[in-house]
Amino acid sequence: MEYEGRQHPGVAHELPSTVAQARARVRELFESVPPERAGTEEGLTDILLVTSELATNAIRHGGGLTGFGVRLGADGLVLTIADASPLMPVALLREEGYTGPGGFGWPLICRLAKDVSITRLPGGGKSLEVLMPVR
Repeated sequence: MEYEGRQHPGVAHELPSTVAQARARVRELFESVPPERAGTEEGLTDILLVTSELATNAIRHGGGLTGFGVRLGADGLVLTIADASPLMPVALLREEGYTGPGGFGWPLICRLAKDVSITRLPGGGKSLEVLMPVR
């Protein structure tokens, strides 16, 4: 099973419009993994956290989701999220004792993922592809 959505006609699945919809698609794929490759609840939690962070950033800071895909690859679950912003994600430096919001998601994504790649898109924006272990 694979989900892919873009803002183009003829695509089988609509682009998620909310973070909850993105998580639901990832959960459905994760739960359909064959038993010999089945993941753990901890793996699912990590994947859903990364999905939430990427989708939230695309919606809040990236001009909205412009592409979404999730598939099971040879080494784990591959999540792709594209947005309209050409700006690359960054980890914000925080002074000791800072407790304000924001700036923690990107380091968390990089720590949980097996691999992360970012591609600038020809028409503008970027695509982030994250490989997550299922176990």
